[in-house]
Amino acid sequence: MAEEQRALLGADGGDGGGGSPGPPRALPAACDPRRLPHRLLVLALMCFLGFGSYFCYDNPAALQTQVQRVVFALGALFNTFWLMEVGRFIFGIGGESLAVAQNTYAVSWFKGKELNLVFGLQLSMARIGSTVNMNIMGWIYSRVQDLLGYTGPSTLGLALLIGGVTCLFSLSCALILAYLDRRAEKLLCKEQGKTGEVIKLTDVKDFSLSLWLIFVICVCYYAAVFPFIGLGKVFFIEKFRFSSQEASAINSIVYIISAPMSPVFGLLVDKVGKNIIWVLCAVVTTLASHIMLAFTFWNPWIAMCLLGVSYSLLACALWPMVAFVVPEHQLGTAYGFMQSIQNLGLAVIAIAAGMILDTRGYLFLEVFFSACVCLSLIAVVMLYFVNHLTGGDLNWSAKKRAKLQKAAASEAEEQERLRRQNEDDLAKLLPKADAFSLRNKYLSKLGAQLPAHYCSCFSTLAHRSVLK
Repeated sequence: MAEEQRALLGADGGDGGGGSPGPPRALPAACDPRRLPHRLLVLALMCFLGFGSYFCYDNPAALQTQVQRVVFALGALFNTFWLMEVGRFIFGIGGESLAVAQNTYAVSWFKGKELNLVFGLQLSMARIGSTVNMNIMGWIYSRVQDLLGYTGPSTLGLALLIGGVTCLFSLSCALILAYLDRRAEKLLCKEQGKTGEVIKLTDVKDFSLSLWLIFVICVCYYAAVFPFIGLGKVFFIEKFRFSSQEASAINSIVYIISAPMSPVFGLLVDKVGKNIIWVLCAVVTTLASHIMLAFTFWNPWIAMCLLGVSYSLLACALWPMVAFVVPEHQLGTAYGFMQSIQNLGLAVIAIAAGMILDTRGYLFLEVFFSACVCLSLIAVVMLYFVNHLTGGDLNWSAKKRAKLQKAAASEAEEQERLRRQNEDDLAKLLPKADAFSLRNKYLSKLGAQLPAHYCSCFSTLAHRSVLK
């Protein structure tokens, strides 16, 4: 590691003696944390980090006919419902913690012009995991059934355990990513934590109004997307008289569209900037799609395609904004809190949506989802004005953001150069402890009597030299 650090930072080589130092040996591009190939490797690991989680997350939906009331693998094997619930609860804790870690890694490695694209790629991989799950878990269940020769809890449990192997793959990616992140921290001398600031829950009281508005947008928007998709299949069957297969196809189009479109929108937002405007466009488009589904009998493919496009756009523009409004040491807390209230909101809205559907029907349900999107729209408009009045950077263009970031980086480099220069100048003023000790030993051998305060001064200086 020391040799890599010398090569990366351009430290002097040589044999450690008095010879002339040789030229620094640069690290290969794939091993240099500052170079694009290495960062692309990290990006790939970040994307696959969530593949297994999102693959297993949608197992109940993919096997809903076979599952009925069965939820997770161990419980299915032992035909114990409470164990299934415990397993799903633990999976939820791990899945949401993983999402927070993903977001924090993304900001740590790609904060700047690439951040929106990175969030888009992560969303794309998540949707690919969901899509693959929807398409192969039924096939896996059939193969296990053919192998065992019967259906039942054991068949379902074994199929779910096979699907759970994807989490082992994601675990290996997590371990490699943790090593690379720790390695980059050492090589680049990231002096984190020197300010004494640590991640703590009390950071919530310091969150700005802009961040709270981002939280409101997130909760209200996703409340009108995920619960609707969960209930959408029966909605399309009852209102539009679709077959079960047609209803499944149109209900999954949101995820299918988001897989290829999320990186495209992420790149677009990176190039243009103006995150709040993109979020506004996404929310308005989503509201239009729900109004179409509620009050018209137009071909629902139009509304669902609009929903897929707007869902992809919002994720690419909304989540990176958190990194613009909180200090770096609070990013983990902010993303964790955002993830928590999003899931709390989804849980409450899912229960409310089920009650509305049972008592009032799908028309009132669509009106309810439209109202949630309207709340999100109000929060976006408020965020725009708050950001404008406080001089925030959420709606800067990409060119302006890059220019100011470059100026800030140059200023930081100049301050670091001055700090090192001051340290070097201070080191030159300190006496050389070795030379001082040799002189005293020589005087002692000659029989010279050294004053007590002189020896005390020497020991103090020598001690300072050792500490330094």
